[in-house]
Amino acid sequence: MIIVTGFIRSAEGREALQRSIEEVRQRGGRLIVVHSSEGGTSESAVDVLADNEELERIDAELTAEGIDHEVKEFARGNTPAEDVVSVANESKADLIVIGLRRRSLVGKLLLGSNTQDILMQADCPVLAVKPAIA
Repeated sequence: MIIVTGFIRSAEGREALQRSIEEVRQRGGRLIVVHSSEGGTSESAVDVLADNEELERIDAELTAEGIDHEVKEFARGNTPAEDVVSVANESKADLIVIGLRRRSLVGKLLLGSNTQDILMQADCPVLAVKPAIA
């Protein structure tokens, strides 16, 4: 089984990663962690460095736990949804795991554009998870 998860440095991203790890442990297979940013001047050097450090930490932890995995980082101008779906299609993923952010009543009318795009474009099942309320 191949599981692709979209990761961002947030509670939602960490919950998606944690659930992906649980799924790989239960079902066996490979985990592909995708971090995508559009790049350019909108991201500060501090954010880029923090993202790189977090991805290196994730890679080391997954290696230490013996989980077959790959960490992919993109900054090529695509949206995160495009990169997640592209990796899922290329790897013939069996499941995509994404994190959802809690929303207000008005916000519930619309999902985030990346979430909506992944749900609509994915060729495989998508598992959307929310972090516990703190």
